[in-house]
Amino acid sequence: MKWLRTLGEVVRSGLTIEETRLEPLLALRTAAGVALVIGPALWLVSPAYAASAALGAYSAGAATFQRTWRPRKVIALGAGAGLALSTFVGYLTAGRLVTFLPLLAVWAFAAGMAWALGSTAGIVAATTVGSMLVTVTLPTSVGRALEHAGVIALGGVAQAVLILLFPIRRWGAHRDALADALAAVADYARRLRHDPTAPFDPEPLMTARDAAAVTPSQARTRPPVLHGPRGLAERILPVVAALADPDVGAPAEGSGRDRARELLGAAADVLDAAARSIRRGTPAEVPPRSADVLRVDEEGELEGPARQAAERLVDLLAEALEIAGSGGARDKAPTPPGQASAGFLVRPTMFRLLPVVVRAVRRELRRDSPVFRHAVRLAAVATLGYLIASRLPLEHGYWAPIASVMVMRPDFHRTYARAVGRLAGTLAGVALATGMVRALGPDAHVFGALAVVSAALAYTVLRTGYAYSQCFTAAYVVFLLGMGGQAWEQTVPERVVLTLLGGALAMLAYVVFPAWETPRLPGRLADWLAADGRYAAAVLRSHAEPTREHRADMRRALLASREARAAWQEAYDQARQEPVGPRGLTSREAEEAQEALKGLDRATMLMESHVPRLGNRFAPEAERFAEALEADTARAAVDVREHRNPDWGRVEEALHAWEGAAGDRSPVLRRGAELQKRALEDLAAAVSRTPLERDVGSAREEQRVRAAVAAEGDGSGTAHGGG
Repeated sequence: MKWLRTLGEVVRSGLTIEETRLEPLLALRTAAGVALVIGPALWLVSPAYAASAALGAYSAGAATFQRTWRPRKVIALGAGAGLALSTFVGYLTAGRLVTFLPLLAVWAFAAGMAWALGSTAGIVAATTVGSMLVTVTLPTSVGRALEHAGVIALGGVAQAVLILLFPIRRWGAHRDALADALAAVADYARRLRHDPTAPFDPEPLMTARDAAAVTPSQARTRPPVLHGPRGLAERILPVVAALADPDVGAPAEGSGRDRARELLGAAADVLDAAARSIRRGTPAEVPPRSADVLRVDEEGELEGPARQAAERLVDLLAEALEIAGSGGARDKAPTPPGQASAGFLVRPTMFRLLPVVVRAVRRELRRDSPVFRHAVRLAAVATLGYLIASRLPLEHGYWAPIASVMVMRPDFHRTYARAVGRLAGTLAGVALATGMVRALGPDAHVFGALAVVSAALAYTVLRTGYAYSQCFTAAYVVFLLGMGGQAWEQTVPERVVLTLLGGALAMLAYVVFPAWETPRLPGRLADWLAADGRYAAAVLRSHAEPTREHRADMRRALLASREARAAWQEAYDQARQEPVGPRGLTSREAEEAQEALKGLDRATMLMESHVPRLGNRFAPEAERFAEALEADTARAAVDVREHRNPDWGRVEEALHAWEGAAGDRSPVLRRGAELQKRALEDLAAAVSRTPLERDVGSAREEQRVRAAVAAEGDGSGTAHGGG
């Protein structure tokens, strides 16, 4: 994409309304937390003090809307504590650039590195940088600084107390994640009715697994209905794929195909019913026709592997029917002794997070890491923005660096889209607030009430798009400053100008020190290929010798393959939105390679659906093919990373030897191996270069190296290095 077209996409993305379910009750409760802080402070102390105190309640409340699997009250307390600490430390050094700027740079860098822990940690950390920059009222002593920090922390406590006293959809995010996983498998079953080789995106299953990880205290209170259905969806997925596939399942035409379509439709209905049951906590009824379809085929419409898949699907859907029929009743059942401490995915508690944090940050402390480069940009922009703003004849110069910090993200597209959204939202918000201020006149209590209403509206539309939540956030700030005695004639123009300045600094920083994903595509593709090879080999070994150890290896390899696929998909999506040319993989090559590896995933999943029972030595030929496949994919991953043509010599030899083996008792496994080889050939065709292309590519690479060496020699290439 060229820059002009990319910027057009950025503007559209920044102003797009995202389709999401609004949560007005959550917004009302969180706005009440802001009111609980503003009201007493306005009544007992002063309007300026109330405006300062509202910072903690508003930011802590916004943090609870981030997607996280920890309890919202813990997030509110953590955000409030972080805001209080940053405010206190900032107040101690404020007023002297020689002390404040180094502290701001270090704090902003640490906030940028918090993205190594995930988006929630990164966003909350960015708000602490903003609180350090805000100086609504500047304390004159350490005691006053402690007082203001305590009031800000009290805002987080107020939000946590309201969450504790008025719970709304407890475990709601976990229920949604599990229901989405079941609904995704249901949608897949429906698509298989018309497209027997349709692909499946494992992201909902990955999200459900992430949501299933809980701390020991959470495990004691988690509803039992959230414990088992995720594994059920994982087991149903390969079975429906195997039933629909014309190579290893139902025939392409005839009564067998009709029967398979009936079973797939009934499976989709049952899974949708289970998803609704889990999401709402109420019993759900499966259509009687769908329940009637779920019977063992007695008329011979399906034979061989297709019949085996149908019988297994009926058994698995019987478990799903039990879930759909019980609904929320199971939530009230007591947890059996010992169940809380066993059989769940462990998430570290807040007090045991330190080693996890240290390991995650150390992994990202390298020059080519997008997180590290984001942290450097954040530190540089925060300090530069503060320096520029401090030299401007404006009272609230800190708005510029705050705007930069709040829009910056580790990737190009989101940074630019949020900058556009923040400017558009700010313009609309200050215009709305200005009109109301002029109409109502100066009244601190009225402004306080309007600030609470604006906060409630900002929380309500928080997930519909950054521009729309920023509109009400800007109005909230105008009302707070008006409550503190600031004239709108001064604050409104300042807010617009400084927001524009901050957004421009954030966008410029990404141009000067980018972290493009386009050059990393070959490496991401190589990682996915190697992970897929290990997954395929693990499935083959489970066929060759079904043991618990091989089953565990297969599961670990599957999860690693999904993670590698998700990393590739994220990089691929970002690369398509970047204004840089292809480096190593063209758009067409990347798309074809992606489809080839999806085919390898699917072939392996079909083989997984027919893994024999434990203890049966079913297909000894599979062990030889597994070794060849794992070796060739590992070597090919290196070839893809270094822009060489992959070769599948060992795979071809092993498959040829398998063809000559006597007494092949596994036609499904044998056909799956052929499909795997075909997918690998498609991958080779996608990424291979002709001799002429290799010569041209080598010449261009040598030219780039000479240019880089020359640039380093005269010192002109440091700004763009590593991008």
